[in-house]
Amino acid sequence: MTPEISIVIPAFNEALRLPATLDRVERHLATINAPSEVIVVDDGSRDSTKQVVRERAARWPQLSLIVAERNGGKGGAVRLGMAAARGRYRIFSDADLSVPIDDMEKLLRPLRAGAGVAIASRGLRESQVELHQPWYRETMGKIFNRLVRIFVFGGVKDTQCGFKAFTAEVADRVFPELQTRGFGFDVEVLYRAQQAGYKIVEIPTRWINSPQSRVHPIRDSTMMFLELLAIPGRVRKHPTPAAKDDQRQASA
Repeated sequence: MTPEISIVIPAFNEALRLPATLDRVERHLATINAPSEVIVVDDGSRDSTKQVVRERAARWPQLSLIVAERNGGKGGAVRLGMAAARGRYRIFSDADLSVPIDDMEKLLRPLRAGAGVAIASRGLRESQVELHQPWYRETMGKIFNRLVRIFVFGGVKDTQCGFKAFTAEVADRVFPELQTRGFGFDVEVLYRAQQAGYKIVEIPTRWINSPQSRVHPIRDSTMMFLELLAIPGRVRKHPTPAAKDDQRQASA
């Protein structure tokens, strides 16, 4: 049966966190009346991530594993997962579930109403940040979002929250040409969707920061800034296929 919902989870050395995450995802999917699949993309892990997923998949047929040839970055992992996804709606979620999987329906609702992309956002007044990131990470996130608006595109308050949903049409257009392989890939994906004329909807979210986050405040922020500057040129060099006029959505 073709799934209605695909959930892509990029994973790098996530053997400790994945069991609880997969438990929560499986329990939630059991409560909804929709055929679903879950795709974990192992991004060159050096721990037992692959073994954890394979053992779980043996008793959960909706779960599958994709193994990247090497550690290529979060963007590359999500791109692999989206290429394998078959669902009408395609979601990617961070392995730590900082945004609870229970909020999935909040993202699906605008897609069913005609939007092309729906993203969980910590930047909206209605959002509930139940456990904050360290102050320096929150500050850097605000600076990064301001730089996105200056150098790439505006209209989105929080590009980096790791819980986003796409229609199959949008995913099939924006991910194959994705050039940014690191943490800055979200910006390129949203920029491509906006340039193609799809509506992007931000949804207030609950956010529970994971203290085990592996984002390095200096190294990764510097890399994200460099990736950010390169995105407009990359998109011009590798343009997104234009959507048909009768399928395009008005951009947000």
